[in-house]
Amino acid sequence: MLAFFDPEQFKHEPKFSLFSGVPKPNSEVSERAQVLRDALLQHGHELKIPKPHGIIPVEAVHHQDYLHFLKNIYRRWQEIPGASAEVIPNIHPNRTAGSEPCGIPESAVGQAGWYMADTACPISNETWNSALASANTAVSAAQAVLDGHNSAYALCRPPGHHAFADLAGGFCFLNNSAIAAQHLRLNFQKVVILDVDVHHGNGTQSIFYQSDDVLTVSLHADPASFYPFFWGYSHELGEGKGSGFNFNFPLVHGTKDEEYLKTLNMALDRIAQFSAQAMVIALGLDAYEGDPYKGLGISTGGFEKIASEIAKLNLPTVLVQEGGYLSDALGDNLNSFLGGFENG
Repeated sequence: MLAFFDPEQFKHEPKFSLFSGVPKPNSEVSERAQVLRDALLQHGHELKIPKPHGIIPVEAVHHQDYLHFLKNIYRRWQEIPGASAEVIPNIHPNRTAGSEPCGIPESAVGQAGWYMADTACPISNETWNSALASANTAVSAAQAVLDGHNSAYALCRPPGHHAFADLAGGFCFLNNSAIAAQHLRLNFQKVVILDVDVHHGNGTQSIFYQSDDVLTVSLHADPASFYPFFWGYSHELGEGKGSGFNFNFPLVHGTKDEEYLKTLNMALDRIAQFSAQAMVIALGLDAYEGDPYKGLGISTGGFEKIASEIAKLNLPTVLVQEGGYLSDALGDNLNSFLGGFENG
């Protein structure tokens, strides 16, 4: 399969994260990309460095004030006496309350809270360039599909599906899957995003929640007791003209291959009813039974079966890497999925 990766993505190396109130090393390390890249090369996939596509595809999804924040906040943060080495928010507004009496604050600390949902997405000097390279990688894969390839894989990190139009979170800064889908809209009227990451793609859902030309479908561990907690429930169906164009399939924790495939078939039926013309797969490999987050119980062979079922839709497809954290089988899981998709 044609694949894209930009080495610029290695430079983002977040250190800090909180787990149940305890500071621990961040899981979204550059070694993830190294393992996935090596697996691609070892299995003979064609790997290309993306050509630059500029900021316009990113601006088609994200607010300009948010992009300005991402690009400049690290420099501003370093001007604060005694500030942490990375930008980490320590206060958050209730942005769902519907009241913004003072607007966005001028303070760097206040803006960090405004534009960052949690502590899992610390910003360093390299974050903006790596996130932009990650988004550009997704655009390059989408462009390859627009140019006639039936499928293309984008090795993206940092990942993207927890990033809202104006909010970072969950290791994510720019929503690569949403950016790829919006780029596909240049030629395809109806696009579906199928998210198979163990975590619900809350950012992706939000971006297209009022859209009827991008269908969003997600299979994920039940958020009642799993990140992102506040989104990903089955009653979330879209709003306005997007009503009926968002479907969530929360799964019991530890769900294994057979039960997953049953739910997947229901999701694929929804996609078939939509009559999509192109697809983005938000490819999280963290549904693996041995992934550090242990939300679901998919085997390495299970990824091949999942991909084979999805491939039966026979749609032009962009596969965008989302989660999947360090384990002995990470590279094998990627090649299992790509092999199943190509052979399906």
